[in-house]
Amino acid sequence: MSIKTEEMVLNMGPQHPSTHGVFRLKLHVNGETITKAEPVMGYLHRGSEKLAENFIYTQFIPYTDRLDYLNAMTNNYIYCAGVEKLLDWEIPERAEYLRVITMELNRIASHLVWWGTYLLDIGALSPFLYAFRDRDICLDRLNEISGARMTFNYMRIGGVKWDAPDGWIEKVKESVKELRENIAEYDRLVTGNEIFRARTIGVGKLTKDQVINWGLSGPIARGSGVNVDLRKTEPYSIYDRFDFDVPTREEGDVFARYKVRIAEMHESLKIIEQACEQIPSEGDIIHKKGARIMMIKPPAGEAYTRAEASKGEIGVYVVSNAKTKPYRVKLRRPSFVNVSILQDMLVGENIQNLVAIFGSLDVVLGEVDA
Repeated sequence: MSIKTEEMVLNMGPQHPSTHGVFRLKLHVNGETITKAEPVMGYLHRGSEKLAENFIYTQFIPYTDRLDYLNAMTNNYIYCAGVEKLLDWEIPERAEYLRVITMELNRIASHLVWWGTYLLDIGALSPFLYAFRDRDICLDRLNEISGARMTFNYMRIGGVKWDAPDGWIEKVKESVKELRENIAEYDRLVTGNEIFRARTIGVGKLTKDQVINWGLSGPIARGSGVNVDLRKTEPYSIYDRFDFDVPTREEGDVFARYKVRIAEMHESLKIIEQACEQIPSEGDIIHKKGARIMMIKPPAGEAYTRAEASKGEIGVYVVSNAKTKPYRVKLRRPSFVNVSILQDMLVGENIQNLVAIFGSLDVVLGEVDA
């Protein structure tokens, strides 16, 4: 005998604690099974692209921090790199190394926030405390070099704002050792936990075809066997000088995405370690013209640059009409693209798995609504 059920329409959000921001998910549910999901974005739209077109080139750099406030260094970098491409400037060696070190420290800090808050969302308190303990190690180093803890405003068109303070590279080396030991603890604390594995293994599966067809990137893509990391496949800055691996998994479930991010933190530590050994002991930190010119005027033209942010591919398309303000700026934000898959991947899932699946995407809603 079958039991008749009536389809219900439920609103998750726009103020829901597990979305970490203002986001609405309209769910159609039959019993406990999701039959349709409609992501609703735009509650925090700030018009960042239009703001960029009304500022001189250098004024927009602090706004890039706010696109993804958990991975601000990479946002700084990608915008500056786009304008540098228009200008055809060569960046000083020491500045390139400082950029890589700070971007990778920030990548680890971003993954740590995901790890801690994700586990908190699915019912585990202790990992959150461990994650923020270790994130503070990264933020202390970033604060020392930039003067800020989250919105760094450190990159400059042509290089970086300040050189590393005395003894900073040695501090970073010590931090790498400490973080490596601490992150190894996470496997003992969480990865083998029976409840955690039951909540994540076989849940929220994404196939390789889905990843490619929806244009997904970052740990989400690599967790489904798509071996694409722009630091390796299309090296930018000086990433071609470092020996590191690109972690991938074939399972495509929540647990696979978790394992990829844990492995990526170890790879970032390897990059930082090598950069600290290779960095020139002295040298310029900004292009000579960038150091003395506030009103930059790139020649007329267009440029697209992309980089591997903590959440996936971030890109900036800049069009110049040879004036002091960009004619057009278009941002490719990974969270905006990645969150779109919800309408496909949630269908057929049990509603009790919703928070575990949504959290595994590591979406920053400020980036979705930029």
